[in-house]
Amino acid sequence: MPAGGETVGSFGDFIPGRRVRGLTLSGTADVVAVEMHGDAAATIVYRTADGTVDQQVVLPCNLPLLRIETADIPQAFDGDAAGFRLGLEALRIKMADQIDPMLAVATSDLDPLPHQIQAVYGDLLGQPRSLRFLLADDPGAGKTIMAGLYVKELVLRGDAARILIVVPGALVDQWQDELHDKFGLRFEILTRDLTDATPPSENPFRVHPRLIARMDQVSRSDVLLDQLRDTDWDVVVVDEAHRMAAHYFGGELKTTRRYQLGELLGRIARHFLLMTATPHAGKEEDFQAFMALLDEDRFEGRYRRGVHEPDTTGLMRRRVKEELLTFEGRPLFPERRATTLRGARSLPGL
Repeated sequence: MPAGGETVGSFGDFIPGRRVRGLTLSGTADVVAVEMHGDAAATIVYRTADGTVDQQVVLPCNLPLLRIETADIPQAFDGDAAGFRLGLEALRIKMADQIDPMLAVATSDLDPLPHQIQAVYGDLLGQPRSLRFLLADDPGAGKTIMAGLYVKELVLRGDAARILIVVPGALVDQWQDELHDKFGLRFEILTRDLTDATPPSENPFRVHPRLIARMDQVSRSDVLLDQLRDTDWDVVVVDEAHRMAAHYFGGELKTTRRYQLGELLGRIARHFLLMTATPHAGKEEDFQAFMALLDEDRFEGRYRRGVHEPDTTGLMRRRVKEELLTFEGRPLFPERRATTLRGARSLPGL
C-alpha cells in the first residue's frame, strides 16, 4: 500500500470532511458530500487544496485506487453509542481475567474461605494440563463451592462451554440452586421430561450444554450411556464419587455400573473432577482401582504391598477439619477430641 493512507473499502468510507487521495491528479481532496446511485455508483463532491469544488462519479472498480488520509480523519463522534458500550463491555469481560486472577470470586455471591481459594486457584487451576483431580476435603469444607468457583472461572476465561455435573439423585436440586444463586450459572437437570422433549433425531447430551444428571439414572440406562458416549465435555464434575467403586474378588476386578460410568466420563471429559469426603474405605486395592479413574497408567493393576506405592501427587487433595482456618487464622471447626470411657456399660442393642 502506498504511504499516506489505507485503501477505500466501500462507499461508506466517504464521510464529509474526510481527506481522500486519488480523486484528483493534484493530490488530496476533502469530501464535501456523497450522493449514492443505488449500490453501484456514487457521486463524490470534493474540495481541493486551492478551494476548488468539483465532483466525480466513483464506481466499485475505482475504490482500490483511492486512499484515505488516516492522519486527517475527523473525529465525528457520531457512531452508535450503545453498540460501542456493549462492545467495550464485552472486551472488558473477555480480558478481565488478565487483570483479576480471581474473577469468579469477585463476580459470585459468596465469601470463600482460604482453603477454598487455595483449592481452586492453586490445586485445580494450577494444573499444567487437562485436569484429572480428586477433591477429598472433610465434610463441611464446601466442596460444592470449590467446584462452582472452578467452573465459573473456566467459563469466564472462555475455557468451558459444555459442562456436565453428575451427582446422586437427592442432590440434583441442591446443585442447581447453588450454581444459580451463588454463581449465576444456569444448569438444566436431566429428567425424563427433558429427554422426551428432545427430538428423536437429537441427543439430549448434545442439545443441552450445561446439564446436571443423576448418577444412577445414567449408569443404569443403556440408552443414556450410548448417548453420553457420543459426546464430549469441557468439564465433568462428579459429587459423592466414592460410589463409583470397584472391588477385587479373587484375582479379578469386579466393576459396578457406576464405576463403568466413571470410566466413560473420564474418556469424554477434558477436565475431570471427582469429589468425595470418603475416598478410602480401608482397602488399598479398592482405592487403587478408584484412582485409576483419574490415571489408569499410574494405578494400573491390583495393589500389592511392597510393589505399589500409593502416590497421589498432583491428583488428590485432602484437608481435614483441623487444618481449615479462617482468614484471621482461627480454626473453622471446633477441635475434635476422642476419649475412651472406662467401665461404661454398653447401651441395649449395641
